[in-house]
Amino acid sequence: MSRTPRPLVTTLATLALAAAGLTVTTGSAHAAGCSQSYLPLPDPACTPGDLNPDVTQSTIGSTICVSGWTATVRPPSSYTTALKKKQIVEYGYSDTSLSDYEEDHFVPLELGGAPRSEQNLWPEPHYGNETSADKDSVENKLKKAVCADEVSLTDAQKAMMTDWTTALSSLGLS
Repeated sequence: MSRTPRPLVTTLATLALAAAGLTVTTGSAHAAGCSQSYLPLPDPACTPGDLNPDVTQSTIGSTICVSGWTATVRPPSSYTTALKKKQIVEYGYSDTSLSDYEEDHFVPLELGGAPRSEQNLWPEPHYGNETSADKDSVENKLKKAVCADEVSLTDAQKAMMTDWTTALSSLGLS
């Protein structure tokens, strides 16, 4: 059986990604090992955040600002649980109890985060100084501010991706 050789550009790109600690799977790059040193934020090389292209400033009235809308885009637990197991290993957590983590959207669905993107999902610990429950509170306040036209969707998304722990104060909402 003959194999079609891979193009040199693809081979070089794969080697460059490998040298950077990234692996290529089904067309996307993901870090082979993720650092916990960014906690309570995810490692930006592993989980930089990703946006849902269907959610824009002009569509918030028919998407995120509609009660119950996130339930229509939330991935099933079968998907997020499998991803959580994989990412707990990638993040090198010594505690591997699934119940100690929330497979969380870095950019929340409430602010137009991509529902199924591995670039936007990570195993966020329920423990520590700033927990997943604290982040949920910030998400809810930002969604209310976006839907009340107090802050733009883009500014809220950027604030979350920069540092969710300071997002409210950086937008003057604390």
